[in-house]
Amino acid sequence: MDLLIGTHNKGKLREYRELLAEVSVRVVGLDDIGLHEFEVEETGDTFEDNARLKVLAYAQAGGMWALADDSGLAVDALDGHPGLYSARFGTPDMDERDRRLLLLSEMQNVPADKRTARFICVIAVANPSKRTFTTTGTCEGHIAFQEDTVGKNGFGYDPVFIPEGYDQTFASLPQEVKHRLSHRGRAAAEIIPLLKQLVVQEDI
Repeated sequence: MDLLIGTHNKGKLREYRELLAEVSVRVVGLDDIGLHEFEVEETGDTFEDNARLKVLAYAQAGGMWALADDSGLAVDALDGHPGLYSARFGTPDMDERDRRLLLLSEMQNVPADKRTARFICVIAVANPSKRTFTTTGTCEGHIAFQEDTVGKNGFGYDPVFIPEGYDQTFASLPQEVKHRLSHRGRAAAEIIPLLKQLVVQEDI
């Protein structure tokens, strides 16, 4: 049984394969089923709006059950930014590292006690007939003073985010620890029982 993960991001796809390992589904990405150029415009006003928009489009395009998320990093000292626009922070020609460095530059004069932030993730699961479910996960933490160039386990803003209660970034923490703490891991944990139920019902 296949479950389409609505992403071209290999790091995110790898995480979902790990997070959903206990569910009897074959996780496939957009590129695996030939949707190499397929993108969904994120026009929603909230993470949930965007997750729903994306998952319905992916489910219909793939003709199967799909999972999509919308997530972002909300930094208190930046009035909640980059938030919904985390993946589009800065200019269109920037890559993930450029965005991390831009974030650090905007935070360069912010003291340690004011660097609080949180990752937010909304996961949506849907089928082509628009049956949809959502879950939400958050992870509190703070922004590091410099990029973690040693840790290799993360992507996106992971090398600059230190979860609450730890002194390492998500990029340096062991994967099993990150999955337990992360916004995506917590949202996935909430969706797993639903996926198992759907598998039993042979709906996916």
